[in-house]
Amino acid sequence: MLAQFIETARRYRRFVASVVYSAIATGALALAYLARFEFDVAVLLDWRFVQVLTLLIAIRLGFNYLFRLGISRWRYVGTRDVVRLLATTTTGSLVFLGLTWSIDALHAVPRSVILLEWVFSGYGTAGVWVLYRLIFEFSRVRHAADRKRVLVVGAGEAGQLLVSQMLRSGVGYVPVGVMDDDPLKWGILIHGVEVIGSPKDAPAIAAGVRADEIVIGVPSASPDQLRQLIKQCEGADLPLKILPGIDDVLDGSASISHLRSVQVEDLLGRDPVQLELPALAQDLKGQCVMVTGAAGSIGSELARQVAINGPRCLVLYDQAETPLYYLELELNALAPDVHVIPLVASVTDAEAVMGAMERYRPKRVFHAAAYKHVPLMEHNRRSAVLTNVLGTYIVGSRAAQAGVRSFLLVSTDKAVRPSNIMGATKQLAERVILSLQQKFPNTEFGAVRFGNVLGSNGSVIPLFRKQIEASKPLTLTSAEVTRYFMTIPEAVQLILQTSLLKSFPGHVAMLDMGEPIKIIDLARDLLRLSGQPFRLGENVVITGMRPGEKLHEELSDPEEKVHATEAERVFLVETQAGFANLPLDLAAALEAEDGRRLLDFLIAAFPEATGRRQGPREPGPRARTAGTHP
Repeated sequence: MLAQFIETARRYRRFVASVVYSAIATGALALAYLARFEFDVAVLLDWRFVQVLTLLIAIRLGFNYLFRLGISRWRYVGTRDVVRLLATTTTGSLVFLGLTWSIDALHAVPRSVILLEWVFSGYGTAGVWVLYRLIFEFSRVRHAADRKRVLVVGAGEAGQLLVSQMLRSGVGYVPVGVMDDDPLKWGILIHGVEVIGSPKDAPAIAAGVRADEIVIGVPSASPDQLRQLIKQCEGADLPLKILPGIDDVLDGSASISHLRSVQVEDLLGRDPVQLELPALAQDLKGQCVMVTGAAGSIGSELARQVAINGPRCLVLYDQAETPLYYLELELNALAPDVHVIPLVASVTDAEAVMGAMERYRPKRVFHAAAYKHVPLMEHNRRSAVLTNVLGTYIVGSRAAQAGVRSFLLVSTDKAVRPSNIMGATKQLAERVILSLQQKFPNTEFGAVRFGNVLGSNGSVIPLFRKQIEASKPLTLTSAEVTRYFMTIPEAVQLILQTSLLKSFPGHVAMLDMGEPIKIIDLARDLLRLSGQPFRLGENVVITGMRPGEKLHEELSDPEEKVHATEAERVFLVETQAGFANLPLDLAAALEAEDGRRLLDFLIAAFPEATGRRQGPREPGPRARTAGTHP
């Protein structure tokens, strides 16, 4: 019945509001007369009271309409509504006072009655608003059986906005407590919900209030602070959500719809890299850009960020037909002024590559096409060599012949002292690029080297998430495996930033990626974020090292020198002497575009990567990583 009453009142909002405001005016005037004449009821039966009341109701309803009080949603009332209420009642009372001086029949209205009516009307209207909101929220709480009981972290502005919206919303969440690390806030009530204690005590607090989920409502927290809050709450073994973006709080738009699940990206061992690229749009204006491997994780993000910077045309080159089709649709919507050209072909098809270069004449080429899965390439050596080495040579050489100004290869940390086929092919690809710089000095050649990319196709994070969704144990090759990690946007920002560096041509660039992260720690974080405990041997299984896999990756060889650049956290690698001078047999195989001879060279040049192995390879004592350089 309560819900039905609220629904009926909402349907006829304007009429109901007019009736309620008329009743408030009647009650306020009656109370004012009674207070003035010592509660003599006879004063209310005088016909002059009816005249005064009629005029007052007309004034109140008129000014309520003028100040738009009649269309306010009472369950959303706030400080602005209170200010409008004060302005409405004050203006109405002043007009009422003026009329009593100009209308003879109203001269008998005591000035104290007008003052008291002003007070009673204001308090009465505010009281009705609050009562309605309480009734509404109470009706929601009574029907909250299917709503999650939520603990909110943060008693600041964002936290109170979330609590308020949870109480008003009909589905989803019901707040059962607030946690904050400020002891002065403990015990206070936020919209009737108590600030219980500190996030440090999250496990005990969550158990005490029988919470189903924890929401972190501290959008102003730095990445380090956010990671600390997440780790404090993980002990409760409950799903976590966060409210990102301080801008949403500043403009008052923070809401439940902004909540998202905590992601592994939030737990990176460093602050996310944000590179400013003001020169990119100017550099790309009126130009044509080509991205190979455009349908992949890195290639597609490259295409997006290039597109929004307004080139004349964007050539998407990939052999994956369906992903390329959907990427074209996305880019047409994202950047309708950019001419998007999808080309379905292989980078080993020299004729197709040259045709694309000559027809569209791109000024920049981002070469992201490659086979990257280490275990898979162990069994597909020929495909790895053809695509990663020969494909790089074909695209790079044809680009230079067509007058391309800049060519950038997307490389990997696995190219450093490679222990597998994929890493060996990527090192050869780097050598090919540097050799092409000597052969074609009018084109700027270079490579970008970075670690694992979170969330890319086939990477460990999507695999873990699929295993969690299927209620299967997470599979790790070793408890000691570490990797450098970065997000897809970070990787693409690095690529674009590097392409603009004056010192880039003829070099390999890399990013300071901080400290490596243990894969087992990622598994632990993912399980806890999904509300599951970490149990090694039960929901986490060690499967053993795969062929060609390293325990620890490196971003530079011990013999390589690393130099800082004009871009913060971007470094250039000075490769080994003679690295760009290709052996005659390799150069001949590339010139002939002979895949069989390339594979023979690979096997001979990288015996540790292609022959028998004694076990997982550790980094050498002189190995340098980006995180160790100033």
